[in-house]
Formats: sequence, C-alpha cells, structure tokens
Amino acid sequence: MSGVIKQFKRRFFPPVPQEIRDDVAVLRANRVETLTPMLFLMLAATTPTAIYGGVATVHPIIRIGFPVILAVIGVLGFLFLMHNRGRRMSPRRARRMIKETTWLSGTTGLMCSSWTVVNWLAAPPETHSYYAMVMAMGSLATAYCLSSIRFATFINLTIGLGPISLLMLTSGNPPEIAAGTSLVIATLFLMRMMIQQHGQLIDLLQLQRQMRELAHTDPLTGLANRREFDVRLDDEVVAAAQGGRFAIALLDLDGFKPVNDRHGHAVGDALLCEVAARLRRTCGDHAMVARQGGDEFAILAPAGSPLLATALADHILAAMAAPYDVADQPIHVGASIGVAFWPDDGPTARQLFDVADRALYAAKAVDREPTMSSVENIQYIA
Repeated sequence: MSGVIKQFKRRFFPPVPQEIRDDVAVLRANRVETLTPMLFLMLAATTPTAIYGGVATVHPIIRIGFPVILAVIGVLGFLFLMHNRGRRMSPRRARRMIKETTWLSGTTGLMCSSWTVVNWLAAPPETHSYYAMVMAMGSLATAYCLSSIRFATFINLTIGLGPISLLMLTSGNPPEIAAGTSLVIATLFLMRMMIQQHGQLIDLLQLQRQMRELAHTDPLTGLANRREFDVRLDDEVVAAAQGGRFAIALLDLDGFKPVNDRHGHAVGDALLCEVAARLRRTCGDHAMVARQGGDEFAILAPAGSPLLATALADHILAAMAAPYDVADQPIHVGASIGVAFWPDDGPTARQLFDVADRALYAAKAVDREPTMSSVENIQYIA
C-alpha cells in the first residue's frame, strides 16, 4: 500500500530540485498574489445570489451564514492583497503565503461544497442544475487562480467538484448523469494540464538558473567571474556601511606566460584550474574567489571572515608556493598580490580596486624575493 502511495505522490507531486526550490516558491506566490484579488472579489460578489438562491428549508447557518462568511473572507482577502501589493516576495514570505493560501482555499472550498450539497438535497430535482453550475464555475475559477500550487488546486477540485459530481452521477437522471460525467472528465483533464504545467515550470526555472550561472561564472575554472565579483563587492560595501570591515585581494601569476609558451595552452588552462582549486580550498567558505580574466584572480573576504584576523596576503601566498602537478609534471609559478581594506583604503568599491591594483603592480615591480615588500598592503613570492 505504501508503494502505491509513493508512486502516486511521485506522479502527481514530483519533488522540486533543491537548487530551484526558492525560485519555484517565489514564482508560485507571485502568481497567486496576482490572480487571487479578482477571485476574492468574485467570491464576495456571489454572496447575494447565493443567499437568494438558497432553499428556504435549509438551516439559516448554512443558507445565509456560510455565504456571509465567504463574503467577509473575500473582502478582507482582497484588501489584504491590495495592501501588500508591491512588497518584495522573499522565499520565506512566499512559502508562508503558499501555506496560508492552501489552508484558506481548502476551508472556503469546504464551505461552498457543503452549501451546494445541502441545498441540492433540499431542492426540487428541476433546480439541481443551478447548484451544480454554481459549484462548478467557482471550483474551476479557483483552480485556475491556484494552478501554480498543485496541492491547493487538487484539494479544491476534490472538495468542490467531488461531492456534486457524485450526486449527479447517482441521481438517476440521464441529463444529470451526462453532465456529471463531463464534469469528472473536465476535472481530470485540468489536473493533467496542471501536472504538465508544473513540469514545464521546473524545466524553465532550471534553464534560467543555468543561464544565470553562465552569466556569472568563469567557464574555465568554475569560479565567479568579474561581473559577479563586482556585484558581491558592491553588496559588501552597502552591508559594511552598517558597521564592519572587509578586504579584497587582487592576485596575478608570475611566470604564467612562459608556461603557456613552453607547454601549450592546454597545460596553461589546466594550471589555471589548479590555481583556482587551490585558492578555493585556501579560502573555503570564508571568502569569495573570482577569476578576473587571464591569470588574474580576486578574493573578497567579507565582514566577519576569520581570514581578516590573519595576514591575508601571507595566508594566500603560502598556499600558492608549492609546485603544481599538471600533465604529470611539476610546474612552478609565482604570484604577486595586492590587498586593500575597507574603509581604511577607501569607502567605495572603485577606490578599493584602485588601491589593491596599485599595490599589486608595485609588488610585481620590486625585486622578486621570498620576503615581505616594504610597500604597504603588498605581498609577493617568486
């Protein structure tokens, strides 16, 4: 039995890939926030006709109370969504909205279905089609507005159309049986369309994520590229304005061109990948490493990074000192590095880059000795 349930779950509720779960949640919530205001208005607008069309013998709590409650929910829901329109949709807020929408839509769907079934049973057979039509139109409109949330849509279709379809199919009236059959087929078709839509949505978001990664990732080394580094640096400047200290380091390989000329570009590319991997291991999760282009790299040690408590240049250069094993042969390559600290070396990203860049080229200009340069903010090795 558990295997059947798991198979059903995989079929109708396939898992969302971990890397795009936030994107999926935000997209679903944005769609709901866009479409449901009109749904709430429709819910409130149908209240007078629902009260007017109710069977007099039905208990007032169901005949009048349920429509009034739904009208209040519709008005308050519309006002709430209008008030929050334009707010940034964070993943956390999106997930909360999805849960609230599922719970609220299921509750209102249950109330609508109860009103419909009770009035159907109390009404003369010739008026049954009215209640079926009201429930069907409301459920299908809700399914469209909530189609991005599969679970909420399935719940509403099951609660809303299941009971009335069952009543129609068991009524013994051929027109009602035919209408009930059509309603069931239309519901199943709609569910099928939603499953396909979900798959297309997942494929689209994965493609978008891949395109974003390509736009912000160096294709050779897998590090962040210069564009991504500039964005992260700007963000760090804004965050550090609230209090904090961070550093950037610009690193340039010494002797990379002779390696390229002697061993070929394939070995040169492999060497760059090894350098990138070593920098990534050295910095770990405590700093961002990016390739600026060619044999130039950049490191961003954000506020709070333990690397800031060390001699940053020494720490990085020590990791670069050992030879690289490329194409089954040891290759020695040196590096020069220039470091700049915020806010000591400048309050803006551009000033920090200028200071670090000047320090880097000053380091490359001095005599290559395995000692610390007298130029401030500079370290180098031969």
